[in-house]
Amino acid sequence: MEPLEQEVRRFLQKHHIRLNTNLGQHFLIDQEILNVIVDSAGIEEEDHIVEVGPGIGVLTRELLKRAGRVTSIEIDERLLPLLQDFTTPTETPFEILHSNALQVEFPKTPYKIVANIPYHITSPLLRHAFLESKTPPQSLTLLMQREVAEKIVDTENTGILTILVALFGVPTMLGVVSPNAFLPPPEVDSAILHIESHKKPLADAKTIDKVLSFVKIAFSGKRKMLRNTIGRFQGGMELLSAASVAADRRPQTLSVQEWITLAKKVK
Repeated sequence: MEPLEQEVRRFLQKHHIRLNTNLGQHFLIDQEILNVIVDSAGIEEEDHIVEVGPGIGVLTRELLKRAGRVTSIEIDERLLPLLQDFTTPTETPFEILHSNALQVEFPKTPYKIVANIPYHITSPLLRHAFLESKTPPQSLTLLMQREVAEKIVDTENTGILTILVALFGVPTMLGVVSPNAFLPPPEVDSAILHIESHKKPLADAKTIDKVLSFVKIAFSGKRKMLRNTIGRFQGGMELLSAASVAADRRPQTLSVQEWITLAKKVK
């Protein structure tokens, strides 16, 4: 069997394709990493997998071997016929959507997201999947920028993405991926992140909106104490006191449960 890297290079040369790095096009060419992603996703034969940014279909082809149905969303029109070519033949129901994944309505029935995502859409994609979709995914298995993955799983020094993900699921970083695993190599390390969604979010939609509003305010002054962000609004100090959150704490030290408690104190 032809090594994956050689196969991808030959396929791209055959079709005279130059990758658009502005769209985050870095194709995975490491079979071992590919196997880890697919294994980590816990795909069952009845699962519907939604893939974002399939490119020519390196990951897609593996998903089609395991899933009951695959929907791939690709923004680059040039790659649509190549995706069909690279993944043929397949007996698995396969739909290709030429669209921006941040604007597509995700399925209303259960699905899992598995993707090698363009780095610049990480935060918008998580917001779209968890906040804007009528049905959040059962899980997400993402190949993404290492620095962002590390921030998401860091519960000791939290950030906005840490809180957002924790409201909806449990993240686990499964390993670091070298730039050499991609064609062309990105300038930074990547990581495999798996998010197993809660059966239901940790709070209702109204409370989550309040949590994210508070988080946005608090992290706008990341180095500042809460007294200088939330506390400067009318009733802010009383709110912190009611939630038993010390006003001299900094936002990155609060747990997701403390943010929820704070939000629920708002009348």
